[in-house]
Amino acid sequence: MLQLKELKPQAGARKNKHRVGRGQGSGSGCTSGRGANGARARSGYTTKPYHEGGQTPLSRRVPKRGFIHATKTEYQIVNVRDLAGLNTDREIDAAVLFEAGLIHSAVGPVKVLGDGELTKPVVVKADAFSAKAREKIKTVKLTREK
Repeated sequence: MLQLKELKPQAGARKNKHRVGRGQGSGSGCTSGRGANGARARSGYTTKPYHEGGQTPLSRRVPKRGFIHATKTEYQIVNVRDLAGLNTDREIDAAVLFEAGLIHSAVGPVKVLGDGELTKPVVVKADAFSAKAREKIKTVKLTREK
């Protein structure tokens, strides 16, 4: 039976640390494997991740098209027919929609659109409603109350 004290790493799995700058005879003395002079031979040298030397950077080579709005709000879309398919008696909010798999994040803003029909009155809490969706939700609620 194998004992814990007998466990050893596989052959070649552990290498000895290569100590640089310890004389000419070691093979990595003098410049310590960094080559001759220049910024790369100095300690603390770093380049920015997007730096490409003298080559025109990718961000400048790629064509730019259109306009990207910096503060645009990207809503998660839910239709009225999706609300009708939910079997819940509680208030429908982002958490309920996320649990049902209708939206991809419980945190982001939600907008309800008016595609489909509602059969029962529901209480919906969302960040935005289309005019059709608002009308359909209200009419079902009003017809149910009378």
